[in-house]
Amino acid sequence: MVWNGGRHESGQQMVGRHAEREAIGRLLDAVRDGLSGVLVLTGEPGIGKTRLLEYAAARARELRVVRLTAAEPETGLGFGALHQLLRPFLNRTDRLPGPQRAALDAALGLVPGPPADRYLVGLATLTLLSEATADQPLLFLLDDAQWLDRESAETLAFVARRLHADSLGLIIAVRDGLGDDGLFDALSVHSVTGLPESEARNLLFSVPRRVDADVADRIVAGTGGNPLALLELADALAAEQLSGIAPLPDPLPVGRLLEGHFQQLVRALPPETGTLLLLLAAAPSDDTGLMWRAAGRLGLSARAAQPAVAAGILGRDTPAAFRHPLIRSTVYATAEPGERRRAHAALAAACDPVRDADRRAWHRAEAAEGVDDDVADDLAAASERARSRGGYSQQARFLSRAADFTGDPDKRADRLLDAAQAHLVSGDAAAARIALDLAGAGISGPVMRTRELRMRATAQMFRIAVADVPAMLMDAVSRLGPRDPRLTWELLREALHAALVADGCPQTTSLTEVAMAVVAARHAPDTAAYGRDVLMEGLARRVAEGYEHGASVLRTALDRLRDGAEIGDANSPFAVVLSMACDDLWDVRAERELSDRLAAADRDAGALYALSMTLLVAARCDLWDGRFTEAEVRYAEFDDIAADTGFRGGGDINRLHLFALAGREPELQEAVRQTAVMKSMGHGLLQLLAQHALSLFELGQGRYGQALRHARAVFEGDPPACGNLVLPLLIEAGVRTGDRAVTLAALSRLEERAPLAGTPWALGALALGRALTADGDEAEKLYQESVDVLGQAPLALEQARVRLLFGEWLRRRKRRSDARKQLRAAYESFDAFGAVPYAERARIELLATGETARRRTVDTRFDLTPRERQVASMAASGLTNGEIATRLFVTASTVEFHLNKVFRKLGITSRKQIPRAIGEPDPVAGD
Repeated sequence: MVWNGGRHESGQQMVGRHAEREAIGRLLDAVRDGLSGVLVLTGEPGIGKTRLLEYAAARARELRVVRLTAAEPETGLGFGALHQLLRPFLNRTDRLPGPQRAALDAALGLVPGPPADRYLVGLATLTLLSEATADQPLLFLLDDAQWLDRESAETLAFVARRLHADSLGLIIAVRDGLGDDGLFDALSVHSVTGLPESEARNLLFSVPRRVDADVADRIVAGTGGNPLALLELADALAAEQLSGIAPLPDPLPVGRLLEGHFQQLVRALPPETGTLLLLLAAAPSDDTGLMWRAAGRLGLSARAAQPAVAAGILGRDTPAAFRHPLIRSTVYATAEPGERRRAHAALAAACDPVRDADRRAWHRAEAAEGVDDDVADDLAAASERARSRGGYSQQARFLSRAADFTGDPDKRADRLLDAAQAHLVSGDAAAARIALDLAGAGISGPVMRTRELRMRATAQMFRIAVADVPAMLMDAVSRLGPRDPRLTWELLREALHAALVADGCPQTTSLTEVAMAVVAARHAPDTAAYGRDVLMEGLARRVAEGYEHGASVLRTALDRLRDGAEIGDANSPFAVVLSMACDDLWDVRAERELSDRLAAADRDAGALYALSMTLLVAARCDLWDGRFTEAEVRYAEFDDIAADTGFRGGGDINRLHLFALAGREPELQEAVRQTAVMKSMGHGLLQLLAQHALSLFELGQGRYGQALRHARAVFEGDPPACGNLVLPLLIEAGVRTGDRAVTLAALSRLEERAPLAGTPWALGALALGRALTADGDEAEKLYQESVDVLGQAPLALEQARVRLLFGEWLRRRKRRSDARKQLRAAYESFDAFGAVPYAERARIELLATGETARRRTVDTRFDLTPRERQVASMAASGLTNGEIATRLFVTASTVEFHLNKVFRKLGITSRKQIPRAIGEPDPVAGD
């Protein structure tokens, strides 16, 4: 099948495209073998993307092929393309887990319900399609993806990234420079370029008209090998020009010709046929009935389509379908504005006012001119329906259009602010800023100005640019005044969160100023958010009034959170401030328990951004307990989610402490370098966390001077996130370097704060700090106390560090036998964790006692990839494949695929053998 003058000629072999055909062949083979494949074809109009989709369909006869061509007029209809794509499979939704089914039903408007979370919609789509492949492998072909509505595009990108072993293929064609906002960049992308010279000539010579060889060379060069441009020129140029008798245009009008040729074909048709084509271009591709009803209102009959079929514009077999997506785009884009309004008015009149209320509102808007409050109100109502489905991009689009037709300046500005908020919820901060700018001078009054400032601050946070945010939010508080105490408190909470993250970097407004404002504004918390509110108050008092004032409030907050049902808001990364509070009290048990509960709640809600932050907190807990492999699993999942959500804060910068403890110096130094870049964007806390990680690394290497320098920076900054955790590190470095002043200052702070915290970690750290500065029997007693107390919490790494220090102290006192006991325990722990520098330090100390120790060997379980380790761990805990799939946002078949690889790598044959093989307790044996 090739292009010929705008027509398809079946039965002819495709010219060239060997690399593309091989890629498609590999994808189809993978799908036939039970795996999955995704291919994104990008290129300019006419380059052959649609032809490659047709090639794929022809080669997939034993697969069920589902095709969809997106259309520009429907870009604003949220989840519209997804609905078309899933329509053949909606009879299977009763097989979905409850939350997934509810989310998908709400998104597609099948049943009323709360707004759908977009990631639950993605998981529901993934599960539904995977379920459908049980009957027959599937191939989805999506053309003109640049015109997808944002919600559908996000869902399909999410599904594409999660496909693995699902007998499902997805090939997406997208025009260069339009549309997808980089959603498909993380997939397998193939750029389709012009045909090579020899193949382009062969294609040109395949047309019925005679083309001179020299003319062919010029056409090939002038078109860059674009197949559609070659064939259009062969069809559009005069015979004298093709034969070389008359000169060719110079330069060849290729860019305009692609659309101009189709436009010329359409204009040559009878007027009623042109009107029918415009209706077809503006109507939904899956509802030809609407188009024919609109045609009837304009007095058009089916006979009007025949000239377009004869001209090769519409298909012969399906006369209500354009031969090529570019023709549809051209018909719509080049129509006169008055003609477009007339077509949309007919479509609006033909829409059912109840069943098709949203499309009716949109067509009415496209048919209107100037201020029209009736149309604006219709669009505003449609925006509320979009919001109820979770279609926030669609909501924003409806509201922005409603603002265009709104006469009252205040109401117009209010609708633009609502549109900006919807854009933020959808994750499109750039579009939110545009809406806020459009609201501009129309924003009046302190409440509207407060809303604007809050949204601009949120948009900054989306860009992970934090420095200006505290000042912006404090300005919003000032403008709001006493009008709304609850809103004031929310703004202050957000400002404190941003100021804590910025730590030392806020512009014009300091962390202390924000904290003082939070303390001054404290009011009776509402019941639902009691624990969260008190926790924020505790952090504020810690900063504004001192540790002794903040610690008791933080303890109250953590106790309430542990005892109560409420844990956090899935729409915000509560885990970040929760981690600060727990670290400030050395309360790793609360941090582990609450982060696990948060993760479960985030997964149930499909709140991927919040879950990603929770995973980072849980990974730190894993590190303190020596579970480095589990931490790496969480970091890997974080990176997956960052790719899914477009979050820019992913990557190795989050693995600072893992790199430090594992002795991976090159990666650590690169991650530290990245923190300097992040500090320029206002992330001062991240650089202090890097200094804490470097302190741990240098102590492991025995480079105490460098460790002292890094630890002192954290000590002076004293952030809640690691200001207390660094104290025993600073004392160790101070003792080893002989810096008595630093040692005593750190010990004084530790003695003041640890009793107030009262947790095993705090008291164990205090005993260690005192042991490092004591002598004789008193030091030995304190070391042993530290080992014993730290053993009461999941702190295997810290306990091993104390054993190492205790063993070193015993060896220096010539008590080799006692030293060996502590050093052997420390070495074996570090060796099992993968804490290479500390294991080596313990090994050298053991050698000094006269005992040998083998260097670390890697256990077979560490051959598992992070995803395999994660699946294995969940299976070991007793979860079914379906439950694991739901937690990991993948399919059950993908879980089974990973489990089969786990069995093979570990040399086991059943799930019952997994716990022992990966070194985890058997849940049954523990009951």
